[in-house]
Amino acid sequence: MRASKLFCLGLFAGLATGASPQLLGGGGGALTGPVGNLTQGLLGSQGAAPAVVGGLQSPLMSVGDTLRATPADLLSLRRERLRTLVRDNRRVLDADDAGNPVRRDEIVAINLAPDAFAKARAAGFTLVRTDMVAGLDMAATVLAPPKGRPVRKAVKELQALDPGGSYSLDPIYEPARAALAPAGGPAAGGGSTGGAPLGLIDGGVGRHPAFDGVAIDQRGFAGDPRPSGHGTAVASLMVGRAGAFHGAAPGTSLLVADIYGGSPANGSATAIVRAMGWLAQRGARIVNISLVGPANPLLAAGVKALQARGIVVVAAVGNDGPAAPPQYPASYPGVVSVTGVDAKGKPLIEAGKPLHLDFAAPGADIAGAVPGGGWERLRGTSFAAPFVAGSLARLNRSDPAAAIAALAGEAKPTRGAVGKGVVCGDCGTPPKMVGIK
Repeated sequence: MRASKLFCLGLFAGLATGASPQLLGGGGGALTGPVGNLTQGLLGSQGAAPAVVGGLQSPLMSVGDTLRATPADLLSLRRERLRTLVRDNRRVLDADDAGNPVRRDEIVAINLAPDAFAKARAAGFTLVRTDMVAGLDMAATVLAPPKGRPVRKAVKELQALDPGGSYSLDPIYEPARAALAPAGGPAAGGGSTGGAPLGLIDGGVGRHPAFDGVAIDQRGFAGDPRPSGHGTAVASLMVGRAGAFHGAAPGTSLLVADIYGGSPANGSATAIVRAMGWLAQRGARIVNISLVGPANPLLAAGVKALQARGIVVVAAVGNDGPAAPPQYPASYPGVVSVTGVDAKGKPLIEAGKPLHLDFAAPGADIAGAVPGGGWERLRGTSFAAPFVAGSLARLNRSDPAAAIAALAGEAKPTRGAVGKGVVCGDCGTPPKMVGIK
């Protein structure tokens, strides 16, 4: 049995090195530098996996070092991580005014009117594509600015041409501080996802004994689905079961929307909203999103459209610490916002500070599945959110408000920022139960 460690807070030794705490592994052939060199990510190796920093390998900090990190440390590492992601994917990524990665030379308009499009075209903008999001009755039109026009300035020009329209950049959303870690091998799948399946927007999910007998249907929104460490671990915590291991809703059918296709340069707001539409069409009633990024009009519209259809969105608060900006979609109104606690019920020091907080769940000292078999030790709010999503599914309430109220009734108070309390406290499988020392 393969056993190793994935610490969702991947702080690198020595802040002076300028190392990123979250280099998303693997990626497509266009990726270079630290991201492209991290082909195996942090998953599936024996012992503590090294991270690649400037072409050199630097060991991850220990959990003890993580616990000594200050909010300022975490914020500095966040900024460097985002700079690294943009720098190593310059052909397809740029940064907005706050340093958030965005798709290069792409502007997104929501439900663009014909006359507004005509004005944009007359001003030199060109049509890249239009994504019809059937399940949400939305259209996302992607425009390219005139050659040589800075995209941030171009957004303001479009808004001036069409004051009533909605125009924005297309930001990238990251797994909540755990490596994407694209993996080889086949994707999980098979069986009929009848009833009311759970929905997952993440990286792809790989095959694993924990998914035997579980109906999983995957669809790619950035190319074909590609198994990833993050997506596989999160899925296992939702629906997996194997021996001593179990998720929060073992055996429940699962719909997986892979918005990365193996590359951290993907994961855009447009991909997420298209994934939301597919999940709505397929009948998902609860959708887990263990991803973080900035506020964005398209993402906000997608969340509202799901909520209007009675679909509950569960999201992780992120792991950049309380000094970092509030992360989305967790901070949107009505989204079930989740933080993590350790085995003693203590909130994770690296957990972000959202605009509101609903629940906490185990986010450390737990095991999760690795693509192809084996287990990892997990840490981070990414891995708390699926316990809440699975718990809501277990309650099987048709009314979202009633389900959330029932879960609040199960929540156990503890010290620190945990919202209504800790839920699913016994859902996490201790690493030693699956052979991790």
